[in-house]
Amino acid sequence: MKESLGPKTLLFPAPVLMVGTYDQNGKPNLMNAAWGGICCSHPPCVAVSLRKATCSHGCIVDRKAFTVSIACEGRMTEADYVGIVSGRDADKFIVAGLTHQRSEHVDAPYAEEFPVVLECRLLHVIEIGLHTQFIGEIIDVKADAAVLGDDGRLDIMKIRPLVFDTARRGYHGIGPRLAAAFSVGKALQS
Repeated sequence: MKESLGPKTLLFPAPVLMVGTYDQNGKPNLMNAAWGGICCSHPPCVAVSLRKATCSHGCIVDRKAFTVSIACEGRMTEADYVGIVSGRDADKFIVAGLTHQRSEHVDAPYAEEFPVVLECRLLHVIEIGLHTQFIGEIIDVKADAAVLGDDGRLDIMKIRPLVFDTARRGYHGIGPRLAAAFSVGKALQS
């Protein structure tokens, strides 16, 4: 029998996402967000949920654009830092030693040091409660050549993404591939 834990934000794993925005003066900002993920395949879209109190919230509303980068194990300290300091109080790119890049297709920045970035145009805004969900249409995905496999597709083991443990508030890496998706279950078909 299962034990009731009550209503909590417990779902594993939660990706550690770097959300990039520009403020009203064009200052780049980067924040760490764990409430997010792919939400539509056509058009390709990603959703991130941010509290209204964050600097990034107002920037997305104003600029109608944002970027989402995949945080990686090699940049865990920088990824954590941008989640604990407000862009109103510090220039996170300078303090974290990150290189600001202007997106090619949307009015938002990203950090060159994170290996994969999704350039997103704001498509929908959904007020949920404490958080606002921003749904962005993915206009382009850019990746470092070092994280691509021989087939030209992203290789999760080369990216080494961070995931967030919502129960114990810790960062984890990912393990090896276990099986082919949409294939291993065929053994149960008659």
